[in-house]
Amino acid sequence: MLVSLYAQLTRRMDSVFEAYLGPDSILAGAMVNAVGSGEPEDIPKRNTDVWLLGKRYNAIQELDVIRRDIESRLWCTYRHGFVPLGEVQLTSDKGWGCMLRCGQMVLAQALIELHLGRDWFWTRDCRDATYLKIVQRFEDTRKSYYSLHQIALMGESQNKAVGEWLGPNTVAQILKILVRFDEWSSLLVHVAMDSTVVLDDIFERCQQPGEAWQPLLLIVPLRLGITDINPIYIPALKRCLELSSSCGMIGGRPNQALYFLGYVDDEVLYLDPHTTQRAGAVGQKTTQAEQELDESYHQRYAARLSFSAMDPSLAVCFLCKTREQFDELLQQLRQEVLNLSTPSLFEISQSRAVDWDTADDIEWPTMPDIDWPGSNTSDSESFAVLGGSGDVDSKPSAPI
Repeated sequence: MLVSLYAQLTRRMDSVFEAYLGPDSILAGAMVNAVGSGEPEDIPKRNTDVWLLGKRYNAIQELDVIRRDIESRLWCTYRHGFVPLGEVQLTSDKGWGCMLRCGQMVLAQALIELHLGRDWFWTRDCRDATYLKIVQRFEDTRKSYYSLHQIALMGESQNKAVGEWLGPNTVAQILKILVRFDEWSSLLVHVAMDSTVVLDDIFERCQQPGEAWQPLLLIVPLRLGITDINPIYIPALKRCLELSSSCGMIGGRPNQALYFLGYVDDEVLYLDPHTTQRAGAVGQKTTQAEQELDESYHQRYAARLSFSAMDPSLAVCFLCKTREQFDELLQQLRQEVLNLSTPSLFEISQSRAVDWDTADDIEWPTMPDIDWPGSNTSDSESFAVLGGSGDVDSKPSAPI
């Protein structure tokens, strides 16, 4: 009976979100009517700087390059028609999966930069094997490493029901676990808790004695106000987006998750996951359907939002491919970011305090650090973690 009631509530919630966020929604209409020509007003038509994931462009002279850069990011949105998910057998994440999609986007950006480079641009006829391998990791199938199924069911194992909205910190903690099963990605995710980056924790995980540095995606969850973002932090957030190691920010506006990837003047640029598209497989892009699926992962136009309208709960993200890049990031944070506000955006500490408090935040429930066993799963095998018991000694579930 409870399952039936939950399914009814989910369908009702979906209808509300469809009316507001669907193709005929208020937001979509505003986008189309932004300028008389029908062209989206994504980048202001004035001589000003545009910062995008650590790169600076001129809004007028480099407009086409800006849009090509935005289009080359992986755009993860609501999907429908995927394999039924959870006890209530959901086949769409419309209305509840926006933060999960934003987590996918920041991780996808880290993988693209790590394996293809920051200067790599996507084209519609791209069949690069590395690129396709990255996209396939985010398809909504049970065998994909970072699918909605993997993220949602891993959250379920930590008392977050499938269909329940997750916060930025919870999504980051789930990604931290999932990357441990993906040997090809060669990436480690570290989530800095209590607004503090503890260096000993990072060095212990990223660089074992005698071994090379393991590429690091550093995610720092923050709470920068109670109901509204405190304006004293905006200069520091801008500077974070200017750093070459920037992977953007997971955040949004109240009740709507967004992936922030740059800014222009006093507005932050973002990709919006609130578009519902059909689920499917990109494969090797040998058919028209596969090509169309690949194109659905790319959006040429970003949207803009005033920094002051951002929700105060967000997470800043950085990619450090080498130890040298991490050292450079630390120097930039100390000299160019953390001194821009009082109190600082976050803290950097060499070691963990003795009385370290990791109590769960009421709004952002914190998942425990679970040392999952390493996986020998190859890309050709059917990967299937799909949640876990939370027991350190438990083994990944058998392939489905």
